[in-house]
Amino acid sequence: MYQGCKKYIPFVPVSLPNRTWPNNRIEKAPTWCSVDLRDGNQALVTPMNLQEKLDFFKLLVDIGFKEIEVGFPSASETEYEILRALIDGHYIPDDVTIQVLVQAREHLIRKTFEAVSSSISIIQPPPSSAKSSSKRICRASSTSPLQAQSWFAS
Repeated sequence: MYQGCKKYIPFVPVSLPNRTWPNNRIEKAPTWCSVDLRDGNQALVTPMNLQEKLDFFKLLVDIGFKEIEVGFPSASETEYEILRALIDGHYIPDDVTIQVLVQAREHLIRKTFEAVSSSISIIQPPPSSAKSSSKRICRASSTSPLQAQSWFAS
């Protein structure tokens, strides 16, 4: 299979002797995160079923993605089941990190942590929220599931 990432040609820096960062070279391609599986399936004329999403995930892994956003597991039971199928079916290779979405609402954060439990490598970006009432939930969402559960229990 052709690996486009090996075609990357580093940028030749401009010489600026009084500054250090412009002389740094980018020597490898950036890490790309596929967002093709995120929630939004309901917008399709014919939504993907569980098997189609699993097949699509396998394709993304075969293509070489190392970070894959798998959706919004607290948005619907379908999204939750897809994420659990990926984890329970051992579809996620050790060198691949999954990413999920969640809003800054306690019950959604709890549902998301429940969905990702037992996953080895996951990115859950803290939801951006300006409301002071959400700051406690946002801080909890960027911690481990056990820390978040104890945070909510207090």
